[in-house]
Amino acid sequence: MAGLTHFDGDGHAHMVDVSDKTVTNRIATAEGHIKMRPETLEMITEGRAKKGDVLGVARLAGIMGAKRTADLIPLCHPLPITKVAVELTPDPALPGVRICATVKTTGQTGVEMEALTAVSTAALTVYDMVKAVEKTMEIGGIRVTLKDGGKSGRYQAE
Repeated sequence: MAGLTHFDGDGHAHMVDVSDKTVTNRIATAEGHIKMRPETLEMITEGRAKKGDVLGVARLAGIMGAKRTADLIPLCHPLPITKVAVELTPDPALPGVRICATVKTTGQTGVEMEALTAVSTAALTVYDMVKAVEKTMEIGGIRVTLKDGGKSGRYQAE
């Protein structure tokens, strides 16, 4: 278990002690997508989904998901999130919706999990809102694209 901070010397899972870490500004961005048939995407972009504004509800769900990350991921610290932005962009070339979430905090640990949760929750909400029309949608590509702040510094995906 060497190098894995969520395990103690005996291999038991534990919450990492961040009390000695420096408080810094932290930011993380994550992305993902949900693929669907072109006609399903058209229904969403034209506002014809029976459940309402799919992208608006998914954006709100992503924001709420980021705020509830510590309730979902067992060893994740509850953080004072200072900003969550979720963008859902229809992409006819996919076809589907691309999702990007940015989360900020000032604290002792990063917000990568919050950004990933925001993207995941937004994608799941899109699926939920239109699954009656298409059950073959695929959620994928969820990854951290930017992490900055803290001792490990900056990471940016290529």
